[in-house]
Amino acid sequence: MPLKKARIKDIAARAGVSIGTVDRVLHERGEVAERTRERILKIIKDLEYSPNYIARALKTKRKFHLVSLLPEPGDDNAFWIKHSLGFQKAMNELDPFPVRLSQVTYDMLNEKHFQQKAGNIIKMNPDGVILAPLFKAESTDFCNHLSRKHIPFVFLDGFLKESEFLSYTGEDIFQSARVAGQLTDLVTPVNNDILIINIVRNLKNVQHLNIRTEGFLSYFSGSAKNKGTIIKLTISNPVTEIISKETGKALNKNPGIRTIFVTSSKSYLIADFIESEGIKSLNIIGYDLLERNVEHLRSGTIKFLIGQRPEEQAYKGIRKLFDFLSINKIPAKMEYLPVDIVTSENVDFFLLNDY
Repeated sequence: MPLKKARIKDIAARAGVSIGTVDRVLHERGEVAERTRERILKIIKDLEYSPNYIARALKTKRKFHLVSLLPEPGDDNAFWIKHSLGFQKAMNELDPFPVRLSQVTYDMLNEKHFQQKAGNIIKMNPDGVILAPLFKAESTDFCNHLSRKHIPFVFLDGFLKESEFLSYTGEDIFQSARVAGQLTDLVTPVNNDILIINIVRNLKNVQHLNIRTEGFLSYFSGSAKNKGTIIKLTISNPVTEIISKETGKALNKNPGIRTIFVTSSKSYLIADFIESEGIKSLNIIGYDLLERNVEHLRSGTIKFLIGQRPEEQAYKGIRKLFDFLSINKIPAKMEYLPVDIVTSENVDFFLLNDY
């Protein structure tokens, strides 16, 4: 016969304290004498007590309104399509609870559009916000507004360490770029050159791409075998003609380039050009399992992709906010997801097992 599940009042009775004292220990609220706290924690461990979070959350009478602020998804920005799948999974699980989600998007090429949408969210006075802080300056200002209004927020895809965020879920940006550096070192002949391509309108204000570049370069400042030149190219307009022109110019000027590292999810734009030119001697390494990236991965034009698990990021962001608001469960400040190295041989596994 299974043992009866321990309750807070069972812990209180065994410890000889009030239920309120046990509650303060469980939630780290208020002061409890150290000896009493240690005795309660030992009893909690002995009884294998675990809170019934679902029951506690169901008892709440407060309705929660969560708002997400992410870049607009689209054919040329497909990475952000997958976040909605994670949101939907989380909201389906939370269907019994009084919570709703409003999804707000912004043009990732337009800082003013971000500011407009952020201002609209402030006026909505939400209970919590999920944010992808692509624009550093504007995101910092938005986060400061949220903090002044005591609105908790979580980050996806990047974070601002100076802000008072509740949690971050996503890749270790710097470390994932070091992984890309190691992969580059493995496939690039020792004396050949490497090209880093940032496809972004204003690189200085897009923090995560700068961190990727720094992480990538840091690998080559250490134990890397490659002794070639590392060239950096920023393409501010993702139009096909400009991509082709700028990439072709860089390759013609530096014929020793053998590997291209694309810091964003737009590797397919570079691969389209390389394929159209019939170039067979180049390796391309980039990010994200977008359909067009995967096509080039299968054909061999792209050598490696690094997956960021966008669905999982979005799913966990919702759950962390809801758990914090409903039962005061404080999540880990930083939750780094695994660095997925995807090749033509294992891509089907990742496509079938998103998270």
